[in-house]
Amino acid sequence: MKLSASIDNAMPELVAIRRDFHAHPELGLAETRTSAFVARHLEALGFEVTTGLAKTGVVGTLSCGTGSRSIGIRADMDALPIAEETGLDYASKTPGLMHACGHDGHTAMLLGAARALAERKNFNGTIHLIFQPAEENAGGAKIMVDEGLFERFPCDAVFALHNEPNLPFGQFALRDGPIMAAVDEARITVHGRGGHGAEPQETADPIVCGASIVMALQTVVARNIHPMDPSVVTVGAFHAGSASNIIPERAEIVVGIRSFDPAVRDELERRIRMIAKSQAESFGMRATVDYERSYDATVNHKAETDFLRETAIRFAGADHVVDLQRPFMGSEDFAYMLKERPGSYFFLGSARNGRGKVPPPPRL
Repeated sequence: MKLSASIDNAMPELVAIRRDFHAHPELGLAETRTSAFVARHLEALGFEVTTGLAKTGVVGTLSCGTGSRSIGIRADMDALPIAEETGLDYASKTPGLMHACGHDGHTAMLLGAARALAERKNFNGTIHLIFQPAEENAGGAKIMVDEGLFERFPCDAVFALHNEPNLPFGQFALRDGPIMAAVDEARITVHGRGGHGAEPQETADPIVCGASIVMALQTVVARNIHPMDPSVVTVGAFHAGSASNIIPERAEIVVGIRSFDPAVRDELERRIRMIAKSQAESFGMRATVDYERSYDATVNHKAETDFLRETAIRFAGADHVVDLQRPFMGSEDFAYMLKERPGSYFFLGSARNGRGKVPPPPRL
């Protein structure tokens, strides 16, 4: 894989840009510094720049020739509420925030692509570079779509990537069809009757009931979903009580749910609600379920994935392009752009020293 001389010469600047983003992370829908930097950079390169979609989103548009076709290329900009402890020279300067998912790199990469496109102008049509906020927390892709992204910036196809440190450096990993899962969250609250731990018979202990619910939830995927339908039910948190001699009034269970098939998604919700209600009733208590459907599954389109594969092979060579045998259980709000326009989402390996492999990446 050999970069063009112009991109190779631009690498020090792009590395500096990425490190600047890393040092100044911003949460979703609050990426004001990042989006202002992106807008200035695009304007200097000659792009027509539009700001304000989904509050902090930026779209840079460049046309060349007389072609009527257009594509969109998307990068996400937001960071995570994580305290950085890397000790890097360019570590986060904002306490409690960190670019722990690589969106600083995605944004810098798309700015590098903007530079190459502006310098070469070797295409015939229109390219929209979409800098999206809030991939991690608020579904910025859906907000942009709902605010008329594709009506204002028509795209015949859209593409996006995610850097992946578990893949060998420079390797392209792609897949036709589902590539990332739908993600949902259930908050189950068990309503009991508190009291003194020395007289449990006078109480309705929500901790015991909640523990039973946790164990029963383990049967949903094992016994209610077909073994060939990928799905995950994860109890990620259990909150209850404050002391060993106090039985609390309530317990809260937080459950993460992953799936691909819409019918399976519906069945998971039905079973989780039923288990919570029935288990609580068997203990003489009541359970309420706050069930939120977060992101839909990310589903690639065949023609655009084939095009992506061919392009990657021409650029990097066939030995640097792999087709994933199964989708990842992580989630990605680019799903909402792919529901509106054909396109493809892929991974680009960033591992060093031969450490790359192909496990599911940690995602939202």
